[in-house]
Amino acid sequence: MTIDPWALGLQAINVSILIWLLSRVFWRPVAAAIAARQKAAQDFLDDAGLAKTKADAGLAEVAKARDGIAAERAAALAQAVLAGDAAAKKSLAESVAQADALARAAEVATTQAEAKNRAALSKDAAQLGVSIAEKLLGRLNRAAIQAVFLEALVGAIAALPDASKALLRVADVDVVSPLVPTPPQQAAITKAVQAALGQKAKLNFRADPDLIAGFELHSPHFVLHNSWRADLTTILQGIDHAA
Repeated sequence: MTIDPWALGLQAINVSILIWLLSRVFWRPVAAAIAARQKAAQDFLDDAGLAKTKADAGLAEVAKARDGIAAERAAALAQAVLAGDAAAKKSLAESVAQADALARAAEVATTQAEAKNRAALSKDAAQLGVSIAEKLLGRLNRAAIQAVFLEALVGAIAALPDASKALLRVADVDVVSPLVPTPPQQAAITKAVQAALGQKAKLNFRADPDLIAGFELHSPHFVLHNSWRADLTTILQGIDHAA
């Protein structure tokens, strides 16, 4: 085997050139990248250490705050217990007062209801009595009863003040009775009324069955009541007032 010095020399030159190229073109950027990575790693480690220091400080603050919160919680619970006792006592006192007030209101309402029921029963009884009286009076001699009421009407007219009599003399006056009187009855009523007034008066006759019995004078100025209906109404009003 023959070694060619020139070939070895050329190969050595090629290797030298390759090494030079690699050191110039490849190694320097790689070394710079490695250095940059090392610096970045160191910066990261430094930042991590700083973050850990801050985290430790934050944990210490949290622990301190937690201890403070625990103390405040214990104080708040103690105060809540005291406040709860006071509130419970106050609520109990208010409940007792409300119960007493409700009891008094119920007693008053019961008393009022009993009084109202008694008044209603009295009124119903009076109304029933009036209805019975109306039926019984309806069976009596109507002519005799009307004669009594006519006499009472004459007496009531005679007892009127002169001013009221003067008003009846100048106005149209309705003589109201349960039934329209017959012409002879109208003549007798007119004579009796005019005698009581002391002067002639214009009388009109009309019927109102609700009067049951009696005579009433209705004028534009006032009404002279003289009937069983008026008497029964007065009785009922008296019962209502008494109740």
